[in-house]
Amino acid sequence: MLPAVLSTIRRIGYRRTATLSAIVVVALASALWDMSDPSAGQTYTLSGKVIRVADGDTLTLRDGSNQKIRLASIDTPEKKSGSKRPGQPYAQAATKYLADAVAGSELTLTCYETDRYGRHICDIPMTGQEPLTTVNQALVLAGFAWANQQAGGKYLRDDTLMALEAQAKAQKRGLWAQPNPVAPWVWRVQCWRKGQCSQ
Repeated sequence: MLPAVLSTIRRIGYRRTATLSAIVVVALASALWDMSDPSAGQTYTLSGKVIRVADGDTLTLRDGSNQKIRLASIDTPEKKSGSKRPGQPYAQAATKYLADAVAGSELTLTCYETDRYGRHICDIPMTGQEPLTTVNQALVLAGFAWANQQAGGKYLRDDTLMALEAQAKAQKRGLWAQPNPVAPWVWRVQCWRKGQCSQ
């Protein structure tokens, strides 16, 4: 992107200040967008030991300092958080599933970004359960997590999760054994914010 801008600047010969300024602003905005947009394919890795599992989709990785990790593309049932924030069915089961899979493990995670709470949004690798490649996928297939459809699927980076969720639902695995499970992003609004808890 930037080499093309420099070529354009040389071609116009610095004569049109307004045009030059506009080109530079657009180029910088595009470069910054590419760096911050998770769909741009930019990833990074974190390596360390899992020292704590907080819930079904959150853990702490020790890599010299403690790093909070939020599993990418999924959302698990909410745990109870005080008297005004009741938990959802299968929250403890999801937490146990994640802990059994990763607690105490040395892992290298593929991460996309940090969220507003400073947590790294990552895929957790999994071995030995083909065709699954991540613990994120395993949680969905086991019926302990939803493919994250909050904000119209904005947070869904792994398209295979929709098929895995459909399979878990068809086989009534985990939370899908309930007649009408409520997605966590709906629960946080309806129950926690509005006090309209249906379970």
